[in-house]
Amino acid sequence: MAKRVATILGIVFILVGLVGFAAPGLLGTHLSVTHDIVHLLSGALALYFGLKGTLSQARLFCIVFGIVYGLLGVVGFIVGKPGEPSHGVPGPHDDRLFKVLPGVLELGTMDHVIHIALGIIFLIAGLMTAARAVHAHD
Repeated sequence: MAKRVATILGIVFILVGLVGFAAPGLLGTHLSVTHDIVHLLSGALALYFGLKGTLSQARLFCIVFGIVYGLLGVVGFIVGKPGEPSHGVPGPHDDRLFKVLPGVLELGTMDHVIHIALGIIFLIAGLMTAARAVHAHD
């Protein structure tokens, strides 16, 4: 399951990264050039582990990536404040704007929701890939 999810979400990350250059407000998100590059790199990593990594590597990747993305979403909700995106960052006023790098990488409410959802999906994929099945396939 980990390899399949890493592959599918890797493709999704790359597509979102590419589309984000043309549609920076996609689904109510704040997709700056930096955010798009992060998506492209995340997608490349996910694809690598999904297609070329061993099952145990894909499992570990999904667990770690799930924790990182899930925490990013939760932290965004906790530290995000009502505000306007900086110049060059798309989007309207946001109640939970988290300016990671002001004017460069800013995350809003929809970004947090998506990050938590991705974190959950990656964690489920990693944890549903049983450790003993991993050792049998590596």
